[in-house]
Amino acid sequence: MRIVVKVFPKSKLESVSEKDGAYIVRVTAPAVDNRANEAVIKILAKYFKTSKGNVEIVRGFTSRFKVIEIY
Repeated sequence: MRIVVKVFPKSKLESVSEKDGAYIVRVTAPAVDNRANEAVIKILAKYFKTSKGNVEIVRGFTSRFKVIEIY
């Protein structure tokens, strides 16, 4: 399954919500040294109840808008 995600790094709380078919992911990690991407993978794996190995960023490594593949 592929989903579109908008990421908000350096948020006060971590959360996942859905709006208009896209997911909004808030992570506390900063967008430095790939930490925000790792946090996005971790929180989405927990949200969809799968392992982190089954969550992959397909597009948007350096963007707030990402396409995520969940196996």
